[in-house]
Amino acid sequence: MNISAHILRLFGWKVSVTIPDFPKALICVAPHTSNWDFILGELAYTSVGRKAGFLMKDTWFFWPLGCFFRAIGGIAVPRRRPGTGSLTDFISAKFNSTDRLVLAITPEGTRSRTTRWHTGFLQIAYNTGVPVCLGVLDFGQKRIFIEKVFTPTGDVEADMRAVKDFYAPYQGKHPENFTTE
Repeated sequence: MNISAHILRLFGWKVSVTIPDFPKALICVAPHTSNWDFILGELAYTSVGRKAGFLMKDTWFFWPLGCFFRAIGGIAVPRRRPGTGSLTDFISAKFNSTDRLVLAITPEGTRSRTTRWHTGFLQIAYNTGVPVCLGVLDFGQKRIFIEKVFTPTGDVEADMRAVKDFYAPYQGKHPENFTTE
């Protein structure tokens, strides 16, 4: 057992990752209500011997944190990207130009309560054909799991409703900040 697994077990967390080790995949992660989500998600995925990249605001990529975040798979996302194209196109191009890329994305896009989840992960899946794996950080049961592969249909509204319905039973660290409405 590795150190990540020991840390999670010490704090009472259970981890289950039953999806295949895809060379390319998106991991949709929710609920996202705390900065602890990142730490727990990284520990959980590492505890099963896997590595996933992640998107993070570029303001976190200052010295020395920037070096650390890049080393563990971080991709800096500028808050303002004038003339650089869409983030969705940028990530789609990354998937299309590499043999291996697993990327964790939080569709809520914020730790605050929001009904407007971002659909970029669905667009990336449509553009690239990579599978969408549904990852859960359930603070209510102290479980972190990735056990379901979601197949997008191409209907953004219906796909987002199905994704939100999947996450509805789970509880974030700050339950008042999570909604699937």
